[in-house]
Formats: sequence, C-alpha cells, structure tokens
Amino acid sequence: MLVPLLVGAAIAVATGVYGRLHTPTGIAVNLAGFSGPQAVKVWLGSGAAFFAVLQLLSALAMWGRLGGFSPSWAGTAHRWSGRIAFLLTVPVAVHCLYALGFADHDPRTLLHSLLGCLFFGAFTTKMLALPRPGLAGWVLPAIGGVVFTVLMGIWLTSSLWYFTTVGVGT
Repeated sequence: MLVPLLVGAAIAVATGVYGRLHTPTGIAVNLAGFSGPQAVKVWLGSGAAFFAVLQLLSALAMWGRLGGFSPSWAGTAHRWSGRIAFLLTVPVAVHCLYALGFADHDPRTLLHSLLGCLFFGAFTTKMLALPRPGLAGWVLPAIGGVVFTVLMGIWLTSSLWYFTTVGVGT
C-alpha cells in the first residue's frame, strides 16, 4: 500500500506545484450552449458530483448496506458511475489548472485548490490500490470515502458557491 500512497501524494503535490508555477491563461475549456467557461466547469463538476453519489449508493448496495437492497448490477453501476464521474472531472481540472492556476486569494479558493490537488492524488491512490491482492477489507472503502468526500468538498467550494452567487443558468 506504500507505493500507491506515495504515487498519489506525488500526483497531489505535482498538481499543486504546476498550478502554482503555471501562468494562468484565463480560459481553457468552453462548450457551445454555456454562457462561459465557468458555467461549463460548474455543470461538469455537478455532473461528477451526481455520479459520485451514484457510486456511493452502488458501493453501499454491493456491500449490503442498504437494508438488503443488493442487486446483481450494483458492481457494474459502481464501476461505470466512477468512470463517468472521473471523466467529467478531467476537463474541469484542465480548466482550473491551465486557466486559473492554484488560487489562494481567499479561503474558499485556497480550500478549493487544495481539495482539487488532493482529489487527483487520492483517486490515483485508489486506482493503484484496486488490483493489489491481500488488502485489508477496510482499505478500499476508506480510500473511496476520501475520494468521495474530497469531490463533494470541491463541489461545495465551486459549483454550489457559483450557483448561490451567480445563479443556476447555463
């Protein structure tokens, strides 16, 4: 478990260093139909948060933690909701790192930047730990819980903040 933890830590630190040293461009990702790149970012982030909640629910179902509701498709739902959630975070991370950099001009943006770096480090740790045989039964749920909690923190400090200050429009 040491190697996945060290690689995850290195990813988190490298992401933060890049975000800090890179000169922000102001724009990186934009899609037709949205008012601007910030709207794209918050809606993709909200999609990632939605699929992360589905992943949490499917994990609880897989392990019989939903009062006996444990369908045979819960494992497939868990894997695919996680894949989709992660894929939705990639353009958001590209935008954040390339266009905005590591921001620390107020507590919200500092926390958001730290959580963003931690997310990719924790996700890397989880993906590297998955194929490892002989892990204690609590390891993957604990790492998954960290990934989920950090992603929800990112959503709270970006998308929810945006929706409550700018509005819900696209």
